[in-house]
Amino acid sequence: MKALEVSAERGLVSSESSGSYTSGATTTSMKIELSHREIPQALTVVTRKQMDDFAQNDINDVLEGTTGVTVESVETDRTYYTSRGFDINNFQYDGVGLPAVYDNVQGELDTAFFDRVEVVRGANGLMAGSGNPAATVNFIRKRPTAQTNASVAVTGGSWDKKRIVGDVSGEVSESGAVRGRVVAGYEDKDSYLDRYSNEKQMFYGVLEADLTDTTLLTLGHSIQTSDTDSPLWGALPLFYTDGTATDFARSTSTASDWSYWDNTQHNSFVELQQELAGGWQAKGTVFRLENDSESELFYQYGTPDPQTGDGLLAYPSQYDLNAEQWVVDAYATGPFELANRTHELVLGATWSRSETVDESRYGQGIGNALPPLNEWDGNYPRPTFDNGVGGSDWTDREAATYAAARWTLTDNLTAITGVRLTWLDSKGTSYGAEKTTSYDAIETPYAGLIYDLNDNHSVYASYTEIFTPQTELDINRDRLDPIDGVNYELGLKSEFLNDRVNTTVALFQTEQQNVADVAGTFAGTPEAYYRGIDGLESQGLELEFVGDVTDRIQLFAGYAYVDIEDANGSSAKSFVPKHLAQLRGTWKVPGIEGLQVGSKVRWQSAISQEQGVATTGPNAGATIVTEQKSYAVVDLMASYDFAHDWNATLNVNNVTDEKYIESLKKFGASAQGFYGEPVNASLTVSWVY
Repeated sequence: MKALEVSAERGLVSSESSGSYTSGATTTSMKIELSHREIPQALTVVTRKQMDDFAQNDINDVLEGTTGVTVESVETDRTYYTSRGFDINNFQYDGVGLPAVYDNVQGELDTAFFDRVEVVRGANGLMAGSGNPAATVNFIRKRPTAQTNASVAVTGGSWDKKRIVGDVSGEVSESGAVRGRVVAGYEDKDSYLDRYSNEKQMFYGVLEADLTDTTLLTLGHSIQTSDTDSPLWGALPLFYTDGTATDFARSTSTASDWSYWDNTQHNSFVELQQELAGGWQAKGTVFRLENDSESELFYQYGTPDPQTGDGLLAYPSQYDLNAEQWVVDAYATGPFELANRTHELVLGATWSRSETVDESRYGQGIGNALPPLNEWDGNYPRPTFDNGVGGSDWTDREAATYAAARWTLTDNLTAITGVRLTWLDSKGTSYGAEKTTSYDAIETPYAGLIYDLNDNHSVYASYTEIFTPQTELDINRDRLDPIDGVNYELGLKSEFLNDRVNTTVALFQTEQQNVADVAGTFAGTPEAYYRGIDGLESQGLELEFVGDVTDRIQLFAGYAYVDIEDANGSSAKSFVPKHLAQLRGTWKVPGIEGLQVGSKVRWQSAISQEQGVATTGPNAGATIVTEQKSYAVVDLMASYDFAHDWNATLNVNNVTDEKYIESLKKFGASAQGFYGEPVNASLTVSWVY
């Protein structure tokens, strides 16, 4: 296969051009190109090669294989993510973005547009807008190449999965001053879940133009639709009225046959990059992200009787959401001399506006009794949705300035210091309650030290303060006050085999106040309200090994331990596994040119969730605890270049057919859940020019 080439104008090497499990410099943490060892925080980069080897076609697949990250699939089409015990809400595209609305992703976000995904764990308030101590996820888009490249990949798989993705890149003008790239795709699949199906359409176009020898203009737009029939809204009840655990077939779904959930994302950006004198560079970006969601959903609530299965009740609703986010970011970076040493400086400012409008139209028949789930086939009359209306309409505005410096204190000691000043203003209503908040000149400082022990090993320490606005509502439908706290991290980073292998050992501790925690549901609805928890402390250890061990072996290994305690020293957030481990690797088989085999293993320790009290049986009044024992999911792959420019890749997932609950994160007053995908397979045939 011909390696893709990155255009010479971009400073960072693309991961698709390298074909490696490691990447070069990144800018996620500071807007300065820094190598693995120059960043005083734990960082995972999932390259294009890793995504292609293991058919990681959506962001859930990618983040599920990232060190210390848990994917909380509370439903089929709405997903939360946690790292170090806290919700991830900072999502960026090429380093620019805003916290996700409601801290989740709706629909399936495809990876076809991305060169790699960078995940900086811990607070990153300097560049991410708020010091959320979980992680910052930065999607790095594919860019035009200087030479003509093209590829087509066709996939077929279990449950009638069909997928095709095309990718064309190269010069648009004869001089090569204008380059373009187009990525387009389509996917349609059914599911192991009864009645569920999903259809995705994807398009991404980007143009680069050399306006002068030192000026680069980039324009891009992408659109993705994710349309689902019979999605889960909520999930399966996990316990009976006597407190015993349910155990449904993996295919069981609470969805009706008429329900749907359609999500569309528009993503547009304009970048202007100018090289300046003295090694300085200025860059300005205008970024727009719009998420539209339309749905008719069917929720089942209540607790079934262990003998009859009766006790579940209907809750139909129409729900529409439009979230539009604008970001304008401008900064300059370059070297300066002080005390006979060269240092680097970043100066920038950003402005953003996020407007959220949603509406719930409740259906007739709320509270109607339903048959037991083992008899449920989705056949329920579609109601009229005129049983009341509620919704939200609010606008968040943010302005910020930031400055950061990378100080070369000695030949071996480097310091990174910075501060961000943020002004926030929110106005609007949420389900009839007024939402007006304002914060002026909130200061988020950051400091890090990196000491090179030798040419291969560095130790680091970093500190940042936390200020994270929250969208969760309390029982009075008022927004919770922002989270505040501090984040500390110590670590050792190493490079081996001429930087082909990178390793990280990180110790972290986070202290937070007023963290949102589910406290119940609003009367007559499945909608949760929250309370703020003070004195929440997270501490732990992360280990990572990634790289090209030999010319034939590529490996990624990650392990994370996290312990979360409340102000009383008691264990908190038991739905987050204390131990997470990933191992994936490929081996080019000697003697059979073009054959590669590999495996991926993901393991997590046991999780649990308190669910209320039993109401019947000998244990009436006792606290119900749902548990998911520790489990491992094993995937296999084989890839073969069967002709010039042609390849076939077979992926078999969950080969041991492990049955496990996807998440125990609470959705409402108690956690519901559904089971992960059983053994399944896909075959991808690709052509690369």
